[in-house]
Amino acid sequence: MVKSENEQRKRVNQRTWISIGAVIFLLLGIGFVPRNSPVTSLIHRIKTCYCSQDGPKYHGIVEDCCCDYQTVDRINEEVLNPLLQQIVKYPFFRYFKVKLWCDCPFWPDDGMCRLRDCSVCECPENEFPETFRKSSGSVLSSDDLVCQEGKPEATVDRTIDVKAFKGWMEVDNPWTNDDETDNAEMTYVNLQLNPERYTGYSGPSARRIWDAIYLENCQKLDPSGECQERRILYKLISGLHSSISVHIAAEYLLDEKTNMWGQKLSLLYDRVLKYPDRVRNLYFTFLFVLRSVTKAADYLEQADYDTGNPVEDLNTQLLMKKLLYDHKLQTACPKPFDEAKMWKGQSGPELMKQTQIQFRNISAVMDCIGCEKCRLWGKLQILGLGTALKILFSENGQDQSGQHLQLQRNEVIALVNLLNRLSESVKFVHEMGPSAERMFGKIIGGPTDQISHQF
Repeated sequence: MVKSENEQRKRVNQRTWISIGAVIFLLLGIGFVPRNSPVTSLIHRIKTCYCSQDGPKYHGIVEDCCCDYQTVDRINEEVLNPLLQQIVKYPFFRYFKVKLWCDCPFWPDDGMCRLRDCSVCECPENEFPETFRKSSGSVLSSDDLVCQEGKPEATVDRTIDVKAFKGWMEVDNPWTNDDETDNAEMTYVNLQLNPERYTGYSGPSARRIWDAIYLENCQKLDPSGECQERRILYKLISGLHSSISVHIAAEYLLDEKTNMWGQKLSLLYDRVLKYPDRVRNLYFTFLFVLRSVTKAADYLEQADYDTGNPVEDLNTQLLMKKLLYDHKLQTACPKPFDEAKMWKGQSGPELMKQTQIQFRNISAVMDCIGCEKCRLWGKLQILGLGTALKILFSENGQDQSGQHLQLQRNEVIALVNLLNRLSESVKFVHEMGPSAERMFGKIIGGPTDQISHQF
């Protein structure tokens, strides 16, 4: 009996060593297989198939940009997103000056939002920085300024400072429709108290907004055309639209009765991931805006971020410098987008002028949005895009009229908050995109892009 057991153990050990030897032999043999042999081809196909299971869906250089997807995701996670998340919470970037009550220049504004989350809470007079206010301003009637979310304390001094702070000019942006120098009927809004998220704004009113933007203003800009200049506006608007959809999916009202908010990955998939061009355009818009910020680095570094709080203002300035001159960012993606390639040839100036007019038309459509919160973030992000265009397409620090390029406070607030919004969207797509696609259907190649008409 003992002998039989010993013999059995020996056989098992022999088989084990034979198996191990075979594996070692196979591995050694693979190393000496000629590159073009059928075995090598088979191994390569197996390896490629296996890697593609978990590999990134988007790879290579972002179209029309100078940086690849993997680098964008890495730099955004390690540098940009953490810095931007801190910066936008400081008083200077927290308050945005905006006209919330505007007449639609194209049709009667009959849009009705069904949720209270559509409304915007305005800042109480004593909340926003003293340096942001008009020194001799009067306060409008509190009856007209009661917050629509039922918070009477959220009234605001709607008269805004007539002077820009030290070193800044109050100049209008030629790319946008709003007259940023006109302070009549404008108010400050605390962006931290009015996050960009689901509001319930949809249906015919929202559909008409996107129709006006895409069909009337982008119809001549074929997104598949060979001319980079004719693609630029469509890609920017598409990228911004994708970002808005991502934020709705990231912070969605899951249960209105219990006021429970959370992620809705099915919406992320249906509105963005299902159409690969929307993801690509999101990355493009992110890099485009990032390039405008880095191009204006010298200007932004010298800006006076004065809100009357020395400690917070100093921290704001230090974080901005860190953002503008981060070594990892400059090494990995020194020039996210090359604006020097655009508007060349005899038709260049005229083409740029046409694009500027079209973008101004798009910015005017923002006054037709029937949801206050959607209007707030639409106006901010369109002004941010207009500021990026203004920075990138000025020559030698001068605008088209030959004047030295100047940025006003509201433009910088909009630009940096827009960059943060896009950074958040890219991060969410990178982190949650694979899970959403596994749950709701993996797309290879993707269907043709279609317009989603909801906010």
